[in-house]
Amino acid sequence: MRKGVFVDTSAWYALYVPDDENHAAAWDWYRENQAPLVVTDYIVDEILTLLRRRGETRRAVRAGRLLLESPAIIVERVSLADFDEAWQVFQRFGDKAWSFTDCTSRVVMQRLEIETALAFDEHFRQFGTVGVVPG
Repeated sequence: MRKGVFVDTSAWYALYVPDDENHAAAWDWYRENQAPLVVTDYIVDEILTLLRRRGETRRAVRAGRLLLESPAIIVERVSLADFDEAWQVFQRFGDKAWSFTDCTSRVVMQRLEIETALAFDEHFRQFGTVGVVPG
């Protein structure tokens, strides 16, 4: 079991893009944080793709290097069991607008017993299983 703070794509985007409306809040929280940061390989894929699609290739490469090389960031791979459970979650919560990646995040956070997420995506609050920071 790995404890820490799960960091969503919305938070990584806010950290990397200075003109994002959540940039200051993300950086204020990030500077004060002492807990390990946890992401999934799906989140890495999502943030790198998002940055590149928005014309931020240089930022995407810098983000990839940080996410994949920093000892302060744990990249948790979505297992086959996680994938199968995420599919069940995706189907069960059809009333929510959760992406499949959101569902994998929820499942991995539960498996790792992570209770906090850095996210600006309302979906994490809808999970009802984690606290979302910043406040």
